[in-house]
Amino acid sequence: MQRDKNDNMDQIILPLVNKNEENVVFPLVINVLSRFWGEEIPLDEIEKRSLQYKNFRGTVFIEGLEIIEKKLNLSSIVYRGSLGDLKKRVTQGFPVIVVLPGIGETVQFATIACGYDANENRVLTYVTEPDSYGAIPEDKFEDDWSQDDYFSILIFPKDMIDIFKNEQFKFEKSNRIYLETERLKIQGKLQESIDLLNLILNTNSPNKEENENPQILCLLAGILNELNDEKCVSLYKRVLDINPKFYLAYRGLGNFYLKNKNYPLAREYYSKAIEINPIRFGPIYKNLGVVLLNLGIDEDARDSFREYLKHVPDAADKENILQFLNS
Repeated sequence: MQRDKNDNMDQIILPLVNKNEENVVFPLVINVLSRFWGEEIPLDEIEKRSLQYKNFRGTVFIEGLEIIEKKLNLSSIVYRGSLGDLKKRVTQGFPVIVVLPGIGETVQFATIACGYDANENRVLTYVTEPDSYGAIPEDKFEDDWSQDDYFSILIFPKDMIDIFKNEQFKFEKSNRIYLETERLKIQGKLQESIDLLNLILNTNSPNKEENENPQILCLLAGILNELNDEKCVSLYKRVLDINPKFYLAYRGLGNFYLKNKNYPLAREYYSKAIEINPIRFGPIYKNLGVVLLNLGIDEDARDSFREYLKHVPDAADKENILQFLNS
C-alpha cells in the first residue's frame, strides 16, 4: 500500500489501469482496487460471466463484487457514505468507490475517492493518467454525490474485516440487494426484481431504516415506470421526500408523464432535474424539447434541442435535430 501524506493532504496512491480494461462484469474501479490490494485479475471468470451481457452497454457491479469475493481474497461493503466517513476511510488507508453524476449520454459513473486536501478543501479522485488525480472542491463533491444518495463501496482484504466489526454502515443490507436486483432487471427478470424489492420494503421488516433507502425505492419505481404502472409516481415522490436532490427520481417522473402525455407535469419534473444538475444527462434536454413542442412553446423547444446537441454533440439523431432547428 502506497500513501502520500503531509500536513495538508492525505492521498492513497492507486495503480494505473488502462481504461480499456473496463468490463461489463468487472468495472474499472473494481479492477483498480483489486490490483491495489495485490490480487491477480481472474480473467477466465470475467470472460465467463461477461458472456450473458453481450448486448448490454454498461456495467453490472454485483458481478464484479461476487468475482472478488469468490475468486480473490477480498470482501466488500455497499453502503450510504458521508464526507466524514470518506475522510476516515482514506486516513485508515481504504479508498472508497463512489457514484457521481455523469455527463453527456452517461447518467452516472463510478470513481474512486482516494484522498483529500485539507488545505484546499478538495476530495481527490482516481484518474487513468500517469501522475494525475482529480481534485474536486468538497462542497461540489458532496452536492454531486448527494444526487445519488452518497452511494459507496468499500473493498478490502478479508483478513481486515475486524477493523469494521463495531461500525454501522447505513443501508448496508439494502444497497447490496439494490445491486442484486439491478442485475435481475438487466437480465429482463422484472417480476423477480419487483418481488425482491417489495420484500425489502415490507413494512413488517425488522429493520425499518432499510425501508427508507432511496436506491431501493427509485429502482422499484423505475421498473414500474417501464411497465407504465402509475404506482411508480408515489414511489418517486417518496424518494424525493427522503432526498430532495435525488436526480433520477425527477427524471423518472418526467419520463412517466411524457409517456402518458401529461406535458405540464413532464415539463415540471424535467425542469427540476435540470435545476439540480444542468450538465448531468444531455438527453433530458431532448425530452424536454418534445414536451415543449407539445405545449406549443416552440422557441423554448428549439433552445432545449440546442442544449441537447451541446451536451451530446455526436448524438445518433443529430441530423434530424439539426434539420428541425433549421426549418
